[in-house]
Amino acid sequence: MPILRNASVPSAMLGRPGSGLERVDIAVADGLINAITPHQPGPGRDLEGGLVLPAFVDMHTHLDKGQIWPRKPNPDGTWIGALLAVQTDRDGLWSKADVGRRMDFALRTAYAHGTAAIRTHLDSIPPQQLISWDLFAEVRDAWRGRIELQAVALIHADCILDPAQLDAVARKAKEFGGLLGGAVMSDPRAKQAMLKLVEKAGESGLDIDVHADETGDPGSDTLERLAEAVLETGYTGRVTAGHCCALTAQDEATQQRTIDKVARAGIAIVSLPMCNMYLQDRDADGRTTPVRRGVTLLKELRAAGVRVAIASDNTRDPFYAYGDLDALEVLREGARILHFDHPRDAAWSWAGTVAYDAAAIAGFDYTAQLAAGASADLVMFRARTWTELLSRPQADRQVMRRGELIDTTLPDYRELDDLMEA
Repeated sequence: MPILRNASVPSAMLGRPGSGLERVDIAVADGLINAITPHQPGPGRDLEGGLVLPAFVDMHTHLDKGQIWPRKPNPDGTWIGALLAVQTDRDGLWSKADVGRRMDFALRTAYAHGTAAIRTHLDSIPPQQLISWDLFAEVRDAWRGRIELQAVALIHADCILDPAQLDAVARKAKEFGGLLGGAVMSDPRAKQAMLKLVEKAGESGLDIDVHADETGDPGSDTLERLAEAVLETGYTGRVTAGHCCALTAQDEATQQRTIDKVARAGIAIVSLPMCNMYLQDRDADGRTTPVRRGVTLLKELRAAGVRVAIASDNTRDPFYAYGDLDALEVLREGARILHFDHPRDAAWSWAGTVAYDAAAIAGFDYTAQLAAGASADLVMFRARTWTELLSRPQADRQVMRRGELIDTTLPDYRELDDLMEA
């Protein structure tokens, strides 16, 4: 039975009170964590105080869009520029073969970085849902046992408010065990759209994951209208809202009113710090410096009892030119953008936003827990502390899945060159 000795593990990751690190020995047998005990000298692999974290959870991604930047860059860096660029690329090039190869590339990348569960949004505006959902089912089966996958049907307000289109999308999501979602911002129909979405999800038995208020417009109120729809209908499924950027631009009374409704409705919030920093408050001419960070009021939401997470969002597509589906990068940048590092006694509790908190929100079978009986899905670092971990990319990390070290070689971008010439 291999033993990983002298590992540093956050108390929060062990389900214990406290904000510090504990030195422990982790015994692994038959692919599971057999025991976690206080460190004692003995035989086994000495990690010399290196950090051990559970394999990551990335609960808001766009695998169908990933890696298209070389053939369809954002012309001006704005949100609308991204939307139109993706629409053109999708309409012309998103065949099963194209999307499938890019999805597989993305999953191999995430796997090498140490991710064990991913939720992806799939552009599902008819007729794209006829391609992407069947493909997703094949990819999910192919990756079973390596990365647990969920998918959300992503549509816009016009589609939500078209009964025939909404029904077709909901039936496709239901067929493949997916979720119902949508992207709505700065829309006077937000109340009606959220009510229709929640009602359709309720009658279809689907959970919900909405892109809400991905804008700096203080008049955008999708998050509040989503909460109202949940409360008014008595909907009992899981509800997640992503982005929620407008909340930071609103007055304090609106913020508090919305947060209160979100908490009462049981809505979880996922912030996408890297993508929102890239898009929000951007000048189409590129001549002014952005002021707003783009992230939502994550600390205030968590203080109100709302479950929160952070995630990658887009990867090398018109919505975000960078990224590598590395949840550690998300945590590192989230710590800087959202100031997770203070108060210091709470810093490590934020690591759950790419681990057990995200897993619980999404309802993954993989729980990202470090506990006896859990799968030995671990990421091991030479770094020993918070600042050591987040000061470098940790490219030398080791990833253990079911008790065995995996190959962490990243796929080469050259694999996709022929697709980028399309």
